[in-house]
Amino acid sequence: KLEKSISALKGHYIICGFGRIGSVICAELHAEKIPFIVIEESPAKNEELENEGHLYLNMDATSDEALVKAGIETARGIVTAVSSDADNVLIALTAKGLRPDIFVLSRSSDIKNEAKLIRAGASQVVSPYVIGGRRMAEVLKRPTVVDFIDIAMANSRIGLVMEEARVGAGSSLIGKNLIESNLRKDFGVIIVAIKNPSGDMIFNPQPLEKLHAGDVIVVLGKKEDVGRMNDIL
Repeated sequence: KLEKSISALKGHYIICGFGRIGSVICAELHAEKIPFIVIEESPAKNEELENEGHLYLNMDATSDEALVKAGIETARGIVTAVSSDADNVLIALTAKGLRPDIFVLSRSSDIKNEAKLIRAGASQVVSPYVIGGRRMAEVLKRPTVVDFIDIAMANSRIGLVMEEARVGAGSSLIGKNLIESNLRKDFGVIIVAIKNPSGDMIFNPQPLEKLHAGDVIVVLGKKEDVGRMNDIL
């Protein structure tokens, strides 16, 4: 049954490692109903994975066989979150060798290894200890700003979320500026930024900024309103 479910996966994420970082990533994806599969070599994690209802493989994530079995050909991206930076480098190299266009998000325990992970093919590298340290410093320096970000980024009781939405090729909003789009009027969202297909980011876009196919809009608003807006986009 497990293998049948795995073979049906498409547009999913492959999470390599179910340790402290990997388990948090899985919990977040599971809460948003985003499909994923875990590759975890240690059988000691099986009971926890089964209790959480996650799809998983007991295999070595550095091997071609494991990534192929996890559906790398149809995956949306791969996360290398094992504890060893050397293994994360090897997983990134293996993933890129099997599928050069795959998005690879890598964990780095030592900030000095970030460059190595990028050279190995990681699309983006995150250093949890560096982020954690900066976050703690921000709480000391700017506690109100941190509170606001928590409300916007985490599941809060008031239902406010910061979300991104892509302008589809068939959207009726293509070519319209932000005033003409009526996004704020119809959905009550605040448009924080627009990222165009070339990767350029426009922060606090002006009312006359036009929308184009492939643009990604970053908005702040109520979860249900953002969901309705996504349908229009």
